[in-house]
Order: sequence, then C-alpha cells, then structure tokens
Amino acid sequence: MSIETTSTPLTLPRLLRGLRRAASRFGEKGGWVMSSHVAMSLMMALFPFVLFIVALAGALSRDVPTDDLFDLLLGSWPEQVAAPIERELRAVLQSSHSSLMTVGGVLALYFASNGVEAVRFALSRAYHDADPRPFWMTRLISLGLVIAGAAMVLLAVAVDLVLPIYTNILNAAVPGQVTSWFTGIGVSWLFIAATPVLAIFAFHLILPPRRHRLRLLLPGILLTVVLGALAGWGFSVYVSRFASYSATYAGLAGAMSALIFLYLNAAILIFGAEFNGALMEQEEGPQPQEPLAPVAPDV
Repeated sequence: MSIETTSTPLTLPRLLRGLRRAASRFGEKGGWVMSSHVAMSLMMALFPFVLFIVALAGALSRDVPTDDLFDLLLGSWPEQVAAPIERELRAVLQSSHSSLMTVGGVLALYFASNGVEAVRFALSRAYHDADPRPFWMTRLISLGLVIAGAAMVLLAVAVDLVLPIYTNILNAAVPGQVTSWFTGIGVSWLFIAATPVLAIFAFHLILPPRRHRLRLLLPGILLTVVLGALAGWGFSVYVSRFASYSATYAGLAGAMSALIFLYLNAAILIFGAEFNGALMEQEEGPQPQEPLAPVAPDV
C-alpha cells in the first residue's frame, strides 16, 4: 500500500528537527537492543549465505572462484574485521559439499533468510508499520532477497572473469590507450561500492509492509550510506590502533570484532529508518501507532 503525502521542502531546520526526533524515536523503541538482534541475526546468516552462493554456483559450474567471491562479499568491510571472517569461511568451504538439492542447501537458504527477516522486523518497527502479512509471505520475500543477492554476486563474479578477455580483444582491435582505464579494473570495485547501497534500497523499498514513495525514503537511505561509510572508516582506525580484542576474547576476537561492526551498521540502518519516519511524521502529522511487537521475533 503506498502512502500519498503532500511534498514539503527539505530545509536545513526541518532536517535538524528530523534528526532530533529520530534520536528520540530510536531510544523510545529500544533501538540499541533491536540493533543487537539484527547484528546477531546477520552474523548467523553470513555463513549460510556464503554456503548457498557456493551451492548455487556448483549447480551452474564446477569451479567457484572463492578469491573473487570473498572480495565481493567482504570488500567493503574493514580489513581487520574481514580477514578473520574470511579465514573461517574458507575453512567451512573446504569441508562443505553443499548442494541445492540437499537438506543442507535448503537449510542454508532458510537460515540465511533469517538475517533479512530481522532487518524486516526492525524496519517495520521504525516506520510504525503493523505487518498484516502472514508468515509464509514475509518468509518468501526474505528468501527471494537472499536468492537475488546470491545471483547478483555470481553475476558480478562471472562478469569480472570475462571482462579481461573482452578488454584484451578490444585492445587488439583498438590499439593505443583507448581502453587503458578499462583494462584490469573489472567490476569488483564497482560491485563492492554498490552492494551496501543496493541492499539498503532493497530493504527500505521491499521489506516494510507499507510501500512508501522513493522520495520519502531517500533522506534516510542517504544518511545510512554516509554514516555507514564513516563508521567503517572509524571502526577500522579504532581496531588497528586502539582495540585489543585478542586480549579480551582470545580466539573469539575476530568474531567479536565482526559482530560489533555489524552492530554499529544495524544501529545506523535503524536510525536511518527512524529519520525517514520522523520526516514523514512532520508531513503527515502524528499518526496512530500500532502496539510494538516484542523486540525479538520468532524466526
């Protein structure tokens, strides 16, 4: 269901009021607690998601370029956070023989969708949307997003493998430096930069039960992208210079640093949705609020 509202200019005072109101809404609805639930769900969904990608790739071809796969999936993460997670993922893949047609492949897909379900639940709370959709419908939407994400990753890997061949042919046909910028860069860097943005767009557009117009969603999406980039840079500096997770968590240091990184990004995602909700509140006036569901849904 779409929401029709009159257009109101986004002036600086209105944006500042929206930020203050978003902070208030975030605290009133237990945003930090919800962020921990989303972070834990995403962490638990990461390994099944990679297993599902490998299973999907195995159904299409024999070999999976794992180096390219990890570059695409973890390239936007700080190196200190991504390295231990990549190491554990490689260990899992070496001992895994998942197939799409086995129980393991189906379970990997289902558990990967739990992360999307957690995001859906958080965004619905942020927008004050009561979700009347049955369980099977919301789960199918989450499964569809997982499958679409896996397909996009494999498409990017395939293009990245074919692109050097194409550029060599182009260089032979067009001598000189016409393709010097194009040669060797592939699409990995573009996919790494675009993946978080596309995921945030998909979450806001598809997951909430009500369909809000893109104009109403853009402020929170842009805020999430900017704050996410700053958080990634800041957390990278913090981990490399100040943090000593190994002294506190020993062998779990890599997992804990990744979990805290996901926690920060989950909080930013929810805050961006609250910012959109605050701006919509300014346009539409206070809306009757549905009773909030428990913080941790059954998934």
